[in-house]
Amino acid sequence: MTEQLEPPTSPPPPSVAVDTQRSSSPAEIVEERPEVAVGAAFAGGLLLALILKRLAR
Repeated sequence: MTEQLEPPTSPPPPSVAVDTQRSSSPAEIVEERPEVAVGAAFAGGLLLALILKRLAR
């Protein structure tokens, strides 16, 4: 006797809700993700060093 197996069903992927009414200010972004501020400070310091190096020539 052969039994018919149903294919495994997985739950649907979670839907991603887009919050269109919320505007993210830079302060809110830094509060939620402080690594963004650290990366921006690093990039700014690198840019300043390159400009100063160029001016020293």
